[in-house]
Amino acid sequence: MSDSTNRRIVLASRPKGEPTADNFRMEEQQIPTPADGEVLLKVKYLSLDPYMRGRMSAAKSYAAPVEIGDTMVGGTVAEVVESRHPKFKAGQTVLSYSGWQEYAISNGKDLHVLDPDAAPPSTALGVMGMPGFTAYAGLLTIGKPKKGETVVVAAATGPVGSAVGQIAQIKGARAVGIAGGPEKCKALIEEFGFDVALDHRDPNFAQNLKEAVPEGIDVYFENVGGAVWKAVQPLLNDFARIPVCGLVAHYNEVAPPEGPDRLPGFMGQMLSKHLTFQGFIQSDFIEQYPEFLKEMGGWLAQGRVKYREDIREGLENAPEAFIGMLTGGNFGKLIVKVSE
Repeated sequence: MSDSTNRRIVLASRPKGEPTADNFRMEEQQIPTPADGEVLLKVKYLSLDPYMRGRMSAAKSYAAPVEIGDTMVGGTVAEVVESRHPKFKAGQTVLSYSGWQEYAISNGKDLHVLDPDAAPPSTALGVMGMPGFTAYAGLLTIGKPKKGETVVVAAATGPVGSAVGQIAQIKGARAVGIAGGPEKCKALIEEFGFDVALDHRDPNFAQNLKEAVPEGIDVYFENVGGAVWKAVQPLLNDFARIPVCGLVAHYNEVAPPEGPDRLPGFMGQMLSKHLTFQGFIQSDFIEQYPEFLKEMGGWLAQGRVKYREDIREGLENAPEAFIGMLTGGNFGKLIVKVSE
C-alpha cells in the first residue's frame, strides 16, 4: 500500500443468518481529492455497533441498507488533513460518519469538531456519542426512572447498557444489570457500581432475576430481546416503561422463532398492566443532544459515570470484531483504531 492509497471495507454480499468474513471485502483505491467546500478526512477511530447488522440486510427499516459494493457505514473520529471548506482547517479532530475506510471526503454537514483536551476523542463514539445519547434520551424520556424504582438493563457492560444503569442511579433508582459471564458481572459491580449483576448464561438466570427484583421491575431498557426478555416480562410492574433501542439476540435470525405465539399474551399484559412499550432511535430526540453533552460531560468529570472501551487495532480486523460483537464477544464500547 502506498501513501496515496485508501483502504476501505465494502459489503460483498448480504448475510443469511450470522454474518461471515465472506460478506465483506477489502478494496484499495486512490485517496480522493477534496473539491471546493469539502474536506479530506483521515479516519482515526471507527465505531462498531449492532445497528450495522440491519444495514447489511435489504429488509425495510428506519434507514436505507448498504448496497452491495458500497463502503460499510459507521461513525468515526477523524483528522482533517486537507480543507477547502471555510469552517474547517487541517489538524482539527472531528466526529464524522466516514464508514469503514481510512480516508473520506465530507462536505462538512456531518462533521462536529471535537476538543481532544476535553475528553479522549474515542469517547465521541461511545459514552459521549451515539451510544451514550441513546441511553440518556431513551431512559430519561421514555423510561422516566423515579427515586426508589428498579431499572433493569441487559448487555449492561456495553456502551448503552452501562450508561443506562449509571444514569438510573444518578436519578435515585436501583440498577440491575444483566451481562454474559462472571468477568462482566464483576465489572458491573466493581467498575460501574450497579446494585445487582446477573449472568444470563447461568442456568438459573430467570429465578435469579426474580429474586433480585422482589418489588418487580419499573423500567426495563430493552436492547437484547430473546431469553432475557422472556425472563423479564412476567416481572414487570403496573405502569412499567420499556424503551426499546435494539434486539441484538434476533438480528441473525432467518425465520420466526419456534413455539407458541406469545404476542396475544403480551398484548393482554400491556393492557392489564398499563405498560408503556416504545421503540426509538437516538435521532428521535436529537434536540436533547446539547443538554446530553453538558450533563454527561459533567458526570464524567465528577466520576459519576464510568466507561470501558474495547479497542481493536487495524481496519482489516473490523469484520472479525463486528461478527464477534453480535454474540457478545466485546467487553465495552467496540472501536477499531484505524490509524495513529
